[in-house]
Amino acid sequence: MRRVTSFRVFSPTPSGDGRVIPRWLRLRCFSAAAAVPLPEVPESLGSLATEEPEKKKEKKKRRRRLTKGSTSSSASGYSETAEIVRWNKVITGHMRWGRCEEASQAFDAMPRRTTVSWNAMLSGYITNDRFELALHVFRRMPHRDLVSWNTMISGFVRNGDLSSARRLFDEMPDRDIVSWNAMISAYAQYGQVDAAREMFDRAPVKNAITWNGLLAAYVQNGRLEAARKLFDSSPEWETVSWNAMLAGYVHRRRLEEARELFDRMPRRDVVSWNTMVSGYAQAGELGVARLLFDRAPTKDVFTWTAMLSGYAQNGMLEEARRVFDKMPEKNEVSWNAMIAGYVQHCRMEQAMELFGVMPCRNISSWNTMITGYAQNGELSHARKLFDEMPRRDSISWAAMIAGHSQSGLSEEALGLFIEMGRLGERLNRSAYTCALSTCADISALECGRQVHGRLVKAGYAAGCFVGNALLAMYCKCGSIDEAYDAFMEMPAKDVVTWNTMIAGFARHGFGREALEVFDWMLDLHTRPDDVTLVGVLSACGHAGLVEKGIGCFYAMERDFGITPKPQHYTCMIDLLGRAGRLGEAQVLMQSMPFEPDATMWGALLGASRIHGDTELGESAARRIFEMEPENSGMYVLLSNLYAAAGKWADVGRMRVMMRDKGVRKVPGFSWIEVQNVVHTFSVGDAAHPQKEEIYAFLEDLDRRLKKAGHVSVTKTVLHDVEEEEKEQMLKYHSERLAVAFGILRVPRGRPIRVIKNLRVCEDCHSAIKYISAMEGRLIILRDSNRFHHFSGGSCSCGDYW
Repeated sequence: MRRVTSFRVFSPTPSGDGRVIPRWLRLRCFSAAAAVPLPEVPESLGSLATEEPEKKKEKKKRRRRLTKGSTSSSASGYSETAEIVRWNKVITGHMRWGRCEEASQAFDAMPRRTTVSWNAMLSGYITNDRFELALHVFRRMPHRDLVSWNTMISGFVRNGDLSSARRLFDEMPDRDIVSWNAMISAYAQYGQVDAAREMFDRAPVKNAITWNGLLAAYVQNGRLEAARKLFDSSPEWETVSWNAMLAGYVHRRRLEEARELFDRMPRRDVVSWNTMVSGYAQAGELGVARLLFDRAPTKDVFTWTAMLSGYAQNGMLEEARRVFDKMPEKNEVSWNAMIAGYVQHCRMEQAMELFGVMPCRNISSWNTMITGYAQNGELSHARKLFDEMPRRDSISWAAMIAGHSQSGLSEEALGLFIEMGRLGERLNRSAYTCALSTCADISALECGRQVHGRLVKAGYAAGCFVGNALLAMYCKCGSIDEAYDAFMEMPAKDVVTWNTMIAGFARHGFGREALEVFDWMLDLHTRPDDVTLVGVLSACGHAGLVEKGIGCFYAMERDFGITPKPQHYTCMIDLLGRAGRLGEAQVLMQSMPFEPDATMWGALLGASRIHGDTELGESAARRIFEMEPENSGMYVLLSNLYAAAGKWADVGRMRVMMRDKGVRKVPGFSWIEVQNVVHTFSVGDAAHPQKEEIYAFLEDLDRRLKKAGHVSVTKTVLHDVEEEEKEQMLKYHSERLAVAFGILRVPRGRPIRVIKNLRVCEDCHSAIKYISAMEGRLIILRDSNRFHHFSGGSCSCGDYW
């Protein structure tokens, strides 16, 4: 039999009044399973040391009799408890390192379990994002304590399921203050401030955490007046609560109120000083920030970094560097702030020099440098650092994808996106947004649809950040129906969402639909901005809604407080010019509070070409050539105007002028995507592998066009040649070659989508209308200005383009 060693009940340690204190009053014995103190010893037992010797002897004998028969069972119980504790430690260790399978095996192997064992599995699964397994454990538990319930509530909150967390809370047989505080914190975290307040009011007991939880809910969600009212209702706030109010004011640039609170603080710690220094620095009030920095009784690395960041973000890099060099201690945030300052102001050599000697690089340091090089178009440097990185994250990949996309290397950008997924890297919102923007730039609709499918599976489709990029991709790729579907599916819409949809409808020629979306936006009390009104005026211009456009323009400042900017005036000049109201367009230009720019004169020149006003067109062109002498598009517009008027000598003069000034006309290209392959065509293209089939089909198409009544618009040909030759030139324009190829290769029932880098010519526009009726196909053509939806012999632009 195992021997149990006895121990002395009394210790010779005297108390303050000379009495001997029993050892069992001094020792705090804890349960190995739950670390819960044993019941308090009654005060009357404290006088045992003064009892008579006879009574003490009698009690010793009685204790021996009581324990004599139970010694072996006590040893067995202690051994079993110790064994459970060992198993629980094994489970906790595995969970801490993410080894859920090993923890589960240990749990299954336990001969006996306590509630603590079950709780270890429960919290371990939740910590490792294995929520379904945690829920399974919770449902199987033979007995749940408060820890079990509170842990499960935190699991639901962690997964964003507040309704289930609330249901569980309501089902709890008992609640402690941790339960109430968990729910208050959960509602605060997800912006449900009123629900947090309701919990706060119902809580039977409140501690500092409860009060701070509600205060944080108000502050984090911008309800500073309610936060201040709560704050003023009690004088007993800790310094951390004062700091929370300070941070709320600072975050919203309400520095006067922050300073008033700061000056009233009974005790300030280093966080208080740091908050104020950082607030003034970020607001650009560097003089005040520096005064507070110099007055701060204690400065830590964050105080120095706040001052450094303020100088760096406001372009005062020399001052920032002086602070950086004086810092008694630097951490990676300090180094990164200084490097980011150089990167932000395109001083990459100094950034690289600092990065080279940085002793504590982290992934943020690498990402800052890669982003800097990528944004500056130095992709070889960015790629070199990217390849050297010890570890990459989703930000690293997104920076590389964005850099290639912004540099026009769209295929390389999409290649990186595909490689990222193939390597199992976690695709974040930025990566999806960059990929969608790249698809939009090259009108790769099929690729965009595939990205859409992946982001839905990843759970990113609901947010505005990715949702707006998805919406823009469908608009730019010519699928306005899918764009509208994506718009309707977005649970939350910000002003960018509304602007994108309005501008999308406008560019596709659906002006009335754009105005309906605008009215819906106003009905939901979403305040429009200046970009919204550009979209609205553009929609009116594309659809010929002149009076509606004029009304919106003059209501901008009155109804929405938006002062018209150059973009708004350009839309109005275009709107009036297209409608033939050229005199009103000129009067508007003369009344503007600023000088007209080349874009405005270009809108007037375009309107002059449409309505054959050669004199006004020449006047507008002269102004443009003064501002942008290398703008080839304006030379072509004026040449078209001369050609339409039969002024061939002036057309020739334009050619000579372009040659003498070294201005090169941008060649026209059209392209179409068929089965994930992009086919590009130029005028009279002879390089395409299927050219013989395409040209044969075009010849047949041309015969049918003439039979259907199409008459070639030869006035757009800038050569003084016979009409027959002009017709031959028009027949092989790039957009017509792409449309012909689309009819041959795109299955019936699917739209034919063609993109052109220049504006579609008037003859091709007329011909494609006939083709859409003859072939029974929907043809969507995107040119440099807008989309044209050809169907049944008509175009969405209503020939108003």
